[in-house]
Order: sequence, then C-alpha cells, then structure tokens
Amino acid sequence: MVLDANGFSMQKKFGQNFLINEDARRRLVDALKLSEGMKVWEVGPGLGAMTNTILERGANLTVFEIDRGFASLISGFFEEYTKKGKFIIVEGDVLKTWKNHFQAAGQADRFFGNLPYNIAATIIADTIENNVRFDRCVFTVQKEVAQRMCAKPGTADYSSFSALCQWAYDVKPLLDLSGGNFWPKPNVDSRAVVFTKKVDFPCCKNPELFIKMQRALFSSRRKTVRNNLSQFLKNNNLAVSCLEKAGIDIMKRAEVLTLPELLKLSDIIEASK
Repeated sequence: MVLDANGFSMQKKFGQNFLINEDARRRLVDALKLSEGMKVWEVGPGLGAMTNTILERGANLTVFEIDRGFASLISGFFEEYTKKGKFIIVEGDVLKTWKNHFQAAGQADRFFGNLPYNIAATIIADTIENNVRFDRCVFTVQKEVAQRMCAKPGTADYSSFSALCQWAYDVKPLLDLSGGNFWPKPNVDSRAVVFTKKVDFPCCKNPELFIKMQRALFSSRRKTVRNNLSQFLKNNNLAVSCLEKAGIDIMKRAEVLTLPELLKLSDIIEASK
C-alpha cells in the first residue's frame, strides 16, 4: 500500500478516513457539475482519488491538506498539473489558511471535501460569515452534522447553524454513506450534501447584524426569544418592541422561528437603531 511504502500512517487527530467506494466517489464529483476552467477548492484530498477525477475534468484545483506526508505525496502525484498551473497545494489547517489563499487567489466556483468531523461545521460557517459563498458545494460530513444543515424549524436538529446554512444556500442531501464505505472504518455514518448558492441572498439589510442576532437567539435554547434578545440588545423594552413588530410571540424559543421570521426581526432591529 502507498502509505506503508512511504512510511506514513493515518492520523486520527486529523479525522482522516478514505472513501473507498468508487461509485460513491464518482457520484460526489458528478454532483459538482464541473466544466473546463472552473476554480475548485478541495479540503482533505488524502491520496488524491477524487482530486484526480476533478483535475481530469478540466478544473483548476486548490487542495487544502493539513498532513505534511499526504501533501508531499500528492505533490508528486500531480506534478504535471502543477507545472500547467492547474494544481495548487495549501499546506496547514484550512481554518487558518483559507482566508489568506482567498485574498491571494480570489473566489472559487466550487467547494468540495470529505470534511473532517471536527471542523466541518466550523469551516462552513466561517466562509458564510465572511461573505464567501460558492456557486455550488458538495460536502461529505458526519450524518448528524448534515441533519443540522437541512433541519426545519421546530425539530430537535434545528439550530443557529441550520439557519446560517439555509440563509446562504439551498441545502439538499445527496447520499448516505455507512462506515463501511471508508477506511479506516469510522464509528459514525456520513451523509453527502449539496449546497447551491441562493440568488436572493442576503435578504436582509444588515448581514453582520443578522449573523450575530440569530446566534444570540440560539445561544440558550431553554430561554425564550425575549430573554435571549434582551441580552443581545441589552434592552428588554426594545427587544419586546422588535419582537412584537415582527409578529413573533415573545415566549417562543428560537428553534421554532422560520428563516423569514429571523430575517424580518433582523431588519426591524436594524431600523430601530
């Protein structure tokens, strides 16, 4: 095996699991809907099985790889693409490197990856909150994370992260992958999801305010929206007034509020300044 031959091993701390189901790999890359010259970001390319397919379809690909050993290997694998200016490796923790690369290279068309379970929600939220959105994303994540992405108001999985994802993208499940589709076999199931950029984004007057407000409303799930909003605004009377103008029962909890309700409330708070 390539890893043994090069003296490398899988790093549990990086959440590394190779997708060994060839048909699933094809379906994931197909879901990107690539065309010649598209700029693509891939997180965690591993040994480059899907990386190779993406490059074969004519994309200009940047991969983010935290493991120096893997980065060294795929650097050799795709040397010809590097010479053609079609392949770039950004080494290090993607949470720490993506912004600098974005500033240097600009917006990519696609975002792709079998995201390590410990960073999936963070990297997705980080890009949205920094107003960096991709025309299309295909992510494979822990099933529980995927359920939160797609969750509807009033369900146990609905959260601030749900609202954030659905504010920026149309989110749809693609396929489920049991642990047996990966090596080493993880103890959890995975789900692939497709994000399609919303045309009418941001749908609110002050995106920064909306992000902070909706996060505050979900911060203490057992508290009412009045209590959480009062703390956020540091003014109980203003919180009550804004909720009433938005037509929201002050005794409700955030997990039952729809995205249009959250956006309307944000605009009313913005207008009250």
